[in-house]
Amino acid sequence: MSDRPHLPPFAALRAFEAFGRHGKVRRTAVALGVSHAIISRHLSALEDWLGTMLVDRVHGGLTPAGADYHALIGPAFDQLCSATERIRGDAGARLHVWSMPGLAYHWLTSRLPDFGRRHPGLAVTLRPSDAAPDLARHEADADLRWWRDTDYAASEHTGIVRMPMIRPRVFPVARPDAPWLTDRAIGRPADLLTLPLLHEDDDIEWRVWFAAHDLGAASLPPPVARLWQAHMTLVAAREGQGVALTNAFLAGEDLAAGRVVELGAGNAAFRAVSLGAYYLTTPRDSGQTRPMRQFAAWLRDMVAEAPGTWQADR
Repeated sequence: MSDRPHLPPFAALRAFEAFGRHGKVRRTAVALGVSHAIISRHLSALEDWLGTMLVDRVHGGLTPAGADYHALIGPAFDQLCSATERIRGDAGARLHVWSMPGLAYHWLTSRLPDFGRRHPGLAVTLRPSDAAPDLARHEADADLRWWRDTDYAASEHTGIVRMPMIRPRVFPVARPDAPWLTDRAIGRPADLLTLPLLHEDDDIEWRVWFAAHDLGAASLPPPVARLWQAHMTLVAAREGQGVALTNAFLAGEDLAAGRVVELGAGNAAFRAVSLGAYYLTTPRDSGQTRPMRQFAAWLRDMVAEAPGTWQADR
């Protein structure tokens, strides 16, 4: 006779537990690194196994039965994660770090070999992701992510520690031979209001940038494109589609190669503007481990080596 009752497949339980935290199938899929079809299949399989509906497919979220079940299994997952982290300790010598895709692609990846040379035997697994990991559930050891100053206060959480690592200067860039720039003099920030502007998921950063130049009441032109991610707006600017707001940690190589130029560079009318910072976030209970301290110190060294003009506070 089995000494424990038969349990549902662990993959289905894991998908359900994550869905209960993220609330949507696609967000859960991003967090677990699988397709949304796999998450849907796991949720249906668990419902079939239990013989009850867990997901409210009409209104979204969990049914009352699903919420009750999630409240019971959630602490069990927390205990599994904590026990695993405790037994691992420094063994395995691997840090799992998530990062904003743009910073990972354009700046962090090329510098990771230096970390390996400084700390032989301590490997870093880097995962570019738009979604932040659930550090309380140890989905990652750390997260390097952009927080706008307007959003930072709402992001506080008692279970994590957030350290500012990079406060970049933000500026507009465009392809130098873009046809809509031909014979156009960009002598003051207001001149940008007549150019095609590229947006991420909203227009907040453009509005803050213009407000820093005393143009807070100005009407923005309709976005030529809404591209959701900073590195995508940079690609669009490089292709001549419009003007992107960026920073040199993302655009450094493109600027050096002349693929884009900073509009207003060297013009005193264009001020050094800071919109936010990249923060290194770690779980409060494991952020002071030796590997994490080594990674944070190395990251500060890499930032300190960047040109002073790249940052707003140097």
